[in-house]
Amino acid sequence: MRRTVFNEDHEAFRETIRAFIEAEVAPVYDEWFAAGQVPRDFYYKLAELGIFGIEVPEEFGGAGVESFKFEAIISEECARAAVNFGGSGVHVLLCLPYIKAYATEEQKKRWLPDFVTGKTMYAIAMTEPGTGSDLAGMKTTAKLSEDGTHYILNGAKTFITGGVHADRVIVCARTAAPKEDDRRFGISLLVVDTKAEGYSVGRKLDKLGLRTSDTAELAFVDVKVPVEDLLGEENKGFSYLGQNLPQERLGIAVGAYAQAKAAVRFAQSYVSERTVFGKTVASFQNTKFELAACQAEVDAAEAVCDRAIEAHDAGELTAAEAASAKLFCTEVAHRVIDRCLQLHGGYGYMNEYPIARLYADNRVNRIYGGTSEVMKSIIAKSMGL
Repeated sequence: MRRTVFNEDHEAFRETIRAFIEAEVAPVYDEWFAAGQVPRDFYYKLAELGIFGIEVPEEFGGAGVESFKFEAIISEECARAAVNFGGSGVHVLLCLPYIKAYATEEQKKRWLPDFVTGKTMYAIAMTEPGTGSDLAGMKTTAKLSEDGTHYILNGAKTFITGGVHADRVIVCARTAAPKEDDRRFGISLLVVDTKAEGYSVGRKLDKLGLRTSDTAELAFVDVKVPVEDLLGEENKGFSYLGQNLPQERLGIAVGAYAQAKAAVRFAQSYVSERTVFGKTVASFQNTKFELAACQAEVDAAEAVCDRAIEAHDAGELTAAEAASAKLFCTEVAHRVIDRCLQLHGGYGYMNEYPIARLYADNRVNRIYGGTSEVMKSIIAKSMGL
């Protein structure tokens, strides 16, 4: 079926991204994989393509486009080549919406021009050791100084994607104790300069997948954060975090669908060339049936993603609908990629084959952005259950 979600401008952008990956990423990706991160200078190349400024207002150096479709294309093309762009996805998909929605005009003037050029890379720090999905249980604190000029930040965060290269981090911290009837009260968002005294990057975490996306532990010891770097209103951070979750989950759904589609492509290519018992693996009925079943699942995931993308661009994607899209697409990708790896036999277990990287990269999709179990809870609640 012909996709209608993208127009000619989108497809021209797709060709640009595909050519960029072939020229700038694929030849050196094995080096990045071994290093466990992309080079910091790579972000300047992405900035030169205009990727960081697509949804940034024109007055701050961006293109002012209000659409998720360009980010969806980047996800699809990265999956097609079994690569990723490091922490740039967090920079754009997770951090930018908070700045656009809650920063003052003065803050936008300070932050967004360098955001667009890649001079300042952003990450967001929510998760803490021992809290997981329970954000209301966070222990990191930010106490206002006696003269009211700055906050004193203390605590630790973990699983922070882009944390190694980040120049500023949106840190979620407690500026007040929770209320007896509202554990979520008292959380604020601070845009912290990573060069500040007392701020430190701990271990670069050794992950199963997404090897080129740097993920770190962060620590804060009496870090002074100017009050001018408070994002939004004090103590309302938890409600802010919930506003961007539908887009975050849509992004994960699209990425998972794209990985599943790429897996079928890789498997079909492999079985068409690989011979056993004197004939190609593709000629066996089991191979045909497996790939046919995988393709049917990918088609269904594509339809779900496209509908959700259109709803998001129209401002109509609900939290439950985003959760449903994430749950369905990530579960589809899990099944499809596993079956496509199986068709590769032992070679599918080797990192030199893209299917192995997809298999490892895909696993986190059912964990971050809210686990599959959390997605089911959200959907069930929307059903009145």
